[in-house]
Amino acid sequence: MKWLVSLIGAGLVLITLRDLFHTLWHPTRHGGLSRLVMTSLWRLSQRFRAHRRVVGLVGPLAMVTVVGMWTGTVVIGWAIVYWPHMPEAFTFSPGSEAAREPALLDSVYLSLVVVATLGLGDIAPGEGWLRLVSPLEGLVGFALLTATVSWVLEIYPALTRRRVLAVRLALLRDADPTTGRLESTAGALLLDSLATEVVRVRIDFTQYAEAYYFHDGDDHSSLAVMVGHAATLAERGQVARRPDVRLAGDLLAGALKDLAAVLDQRFLHTGGPPTDVFAAYAADHGRAQP
Repeated sequence: MKWLVSLIGAGLVLITLRDLFHTLWHPTRHGGLSRLVMTSLWRLSQRFRAHRRVVGLVGPLAMVTVVGMWTGTVVIGWAIVYWPHMPEAFTFSPGSEAAREPALLDSVYLSLVVVATLGLGDIAPGEGWLRLVSPLEGLVGFALLTATVSWVLEIYPALTRRRVLAVRLALLRDADPTTGRLESTAGALLLDSLATEVVRVRIDFTQYAEAYYFHDGDDHSSLAVMVGHAATLAERGQVARRPDVRLAGDLLAGALKDLAAVLDQRFLHTGGPPTDVFAAYAADHGRAQP
């Protein structure tokens, strides 16, 4: 029975590590604990659209919640591993009050100390297999800290790329280049560079799906609002007389179609054409396309 309880704890730890791996290093479109938490908080935020401060905190709050969930599950899982073997399989420092506490409390305390790599030393594993397992929890704790820092450092550059594209599209909307003005090498280069930026954003949504749950702020910096104008520019390029402009227009249209497919497959599930997907994207972010 003791080993069955310990195996349940080990299972919780493995589930958490699997979710961390698929969230940070091998993102897939399949559901997971982190995706469930973020989606739930996003849907809950839909009820508070009038409160912009609340809505703007959804992304950061979701990341903090996910990291807290990972940490809590690892601590509880390892505590369950220790619990059936507490206190006989552990040694206690002289004068320690820990041995007088309930076994479950001691197990949670030891798990917290080890995962935080504090190494207080008043409770130490005594049996051989525990002396091997306990340091592994310290390694998991260090990996969790490293993964959290890496996650933050990776997600915010992705958000910056998305907002830069949105601001650029807002400036182009104000300039309103006609098909005639796009009939040049500069016009072809413009459409080609926009296609490249759209592809980068598409990859960001694939690699960092949690970026979807961050609000972009004002309309001019919101891709959900401005992506429709990219489609307009693509259409103007596709009907141009110059072959290089038409090619660039086709590239931009293809990049937008690919972006719409990723958004629909992972988040929106409309099953419609890109125009419907982009409209749903804007609506889901509390915006309306111009």
